[in-house]
Amino acid sequence: MPSFREALQSGTPQLGLCIMYPSPGVIERIGPEWDWMWIDGQHGELAYQDVMALVRACDLVQRPAFVRVPSHEFGGIGHALDTGAAGVIVPLVDTVEQAKAVIQAAKFPPLGGRSFGGRRAIDRHGRTYSNSANEEVLLILQIESPEAIKNAEKIAALPGVDALFLGPDDVMLRRGFSMTEPRWAESLAKDLETVMNACRKHRKVGVGVGMSAEMFKLCNSLGYPMIVAGGDVPFLAAGSKKAATDARELIKGSPAGGKPADGKTSASPY
Repeated sequence: MPSFREALQSGTPQLGLCIMYPSPGVIERIGPEWDWMWIDGQHGELAYQDVMALVRACDLVQRPAFVRVPSHEFGGIGHALDTGAAGVIVPLVDTVEQAKAVIQAAKFPPLGGRSFGGRRAIDRHGRTYSNSANEEVLLILQIESPEAIKNAEKIAALPGVDALFLGPDDVMLRRGFSMTEPRWAESLAKDLETVMNACRKHRKVGVGVGMSAEMFKLCNSLGYPMIVAGGDVPFLAAGSKKAATDARELIKGSPAGGKPADGKTSASPY
């Protein structure tokens, strides 16, 4: 698989696809259209074997997989990395002390205390896997509260932290916004700028969420090298709604028998 770190130096934002459903076929079908995968083991409907299957699908389409774990728990972080993922995303890191504990779980000695022995990683890369894992496997910490944003620069300065990922939903929730309100520049621009500035100062990678055109443009303008721009959930929901709406409109406008008025058919999108 081409080096993702090299791609991050290209100056072109690397586009991420969020996966929350346990369907490797989704990655096989549309994964090649994206640059990296966010496998959501925190809020997605994924057990460990599902995560393993999704990482394998990412390897098949030659796209790096970054697994979000549910917590800071030492064993859980190591278990996620033992799938052979390209990195781990750890949620709700508010303080330097929490970040240091996560580094201990995600990085091998002497930088951290990660346990050696991941079956898949060794089977694929050999027992020298740990020699380069600290540099090649990314540790991405999510900044998701006002406290975390205040501490972003100190967290970014820590050796072993490779990237900071602003979590817009939790930031907005903790600032008193409703979860039905849109994500837009007025509510998130300052926080996104603070996090990206911390990353730039300490030569770390910034990760943003740009699901809407406005938020994507904002993340891009601030220089975020990794931007989440799609997901299986919104694609499924939006595609289903559009197909059902279009079909009902066609029913209303069709002649008796339900045949198209012009008799034409179109090619299958599948």
